[in-house]
Amino acid sequence: MASTKLLIIGGGTAGIMVAAKFRKEHKNVDVTLLEPGDTHYYQPAWTLVGAGTFDFKKTARSMSSVMPKGVNWVKDKATGFDPENNLVHTEKNGDIPYDYLVVATGLVMEPTMIEGLAEALDKGTVVSNYTNPEYTWEVIRNFKGGNAVFTQPTTPIKCGGAPQKIAYLAADYFRKKGIADKSNVIFATPGTVIFGVKPIAHTLMEVINRYDIHFKPFYAPHRIDSENKIIHFKHSAPEENRCVINEDNSLGETMVGDTDISIPYDMLHLAPPQAAPRFVRESRLANAQGWLDVNINTLQHNRYPNVFGLGDVAALPTAKTGAAIRKQVPVVVNNLVHLMQENKLGSKEYNGYSSCPLVTGYGKMVLAEFDYQNNFTPDPKLKQMLVFNSDKEHWRLWMLKKYGLPYLYWNKMLKGVDV
Repeated sequence: MASTKLLIIGGGTAGIMVAAKFRKEHKNVDVTLLEPGDTHYYQPAWTLVGAGTFDFKKTARSMSSVMPKGVNWVKDKATGFDPENNLVHTEKNGDIPYDYLVVATGLVMEPTMIEGLAEALDKGTVVSNYTNPEYTWEVIRNFKGGNAVFTQPTTPIKCGGAPQKIAYLAADYFRKKGIADKSNVIFATPGTVIFGVKPIAHTLMEVINRYDIHFKPFYAPHRIDSENKIIHFKHSAPEENRCVINEDNSLGETMVGDTDISIPYDMLHLAPPQAAPRFVRESRLANAQGWLDVNINTLQHNRYPNVFGLGDVAALPTAKTGAAIRKQVPVVVNNLVHLMQENKLGSKEYNGYSSCPLVTGYGKMVLAEFDYQNNFTPDPKLKQMLVFNSDKEHWRLWMLKKYGLPYLYWNKMLKGVDV
């Protein structure tokens, strides 16, 4: 295995963790990491930045500071694949050969998939924690009342709970500021429920009722009229459920025909539509939906056995989170090492574990942990924190989110330590 060359694409959470674990445990593998960026971000804290309770500067560190020692960092962009010849095309360095490839590119924002969003985003009162959380906080703290609309697209997104977290924090802030009585907080989603894990959904509906949030399921945003400050939705429910859509006159909501619903906004927060990077989704490594085509348990590519993928770019039917990556990395490394040494996969499999720290207000949080079947799977270690029901709001979970998880991320996860 001394001459084995492992190429990793992506210097985000997944790529750095895989590289670090290889350098820590399998030093005889030649690891090259392809990443053009200068900065590595701890993005889970951006929700808190958008609510004015975390310093954005503390979410960023130089890429060089998190790059594992002994890794050959090629500061360049991947532009395509030639998996038959074990090559990755790059922008400046030509073709890079590999024996084994790990694709950990993450995903990209695609605001043009919603008409008018690209022109409106991060201007006026249209904001997103996904692109500029500091600007989100500026708009929230200057909000004087009216409709505050929070929504998300029909595409998969990183951290699927993030669009509702900031809605809860904004609603809590409006109460503290004394403007709740003249504010309408609206959470509109293409989904059918507030959350797919039943115990968590029960708690979140209590949160929604506490803040008097207008919950709008089956609402898929498709057009933003920033000049008139109106967002348009399409009805996303099956035909038999159309009765759930009712005009809400208190919000100025109107319907045109059977499918177009418009709501005026004084503030609009949304997750932009998201997709795999273009060079991935247009490659032979992608599935029909444009995501990296890997086995959902082994994380090995379904057509190219020396290619693995994990993180946000992978076609996995679970939430795209850093917590998911934390469980995926040991599986990828174990399978790769066995493949390198024995020409067969190891015994580790990924069960779809993901986790969503759902901040429900300042000082309150619920922790959703679940698998591919949406079973609630709380970590037994939470009892050491005296948290016995993580499906209920708890201040200790808020402390975990604000202080514990960032520490674990920078000092354990990115160092190749299993946590």
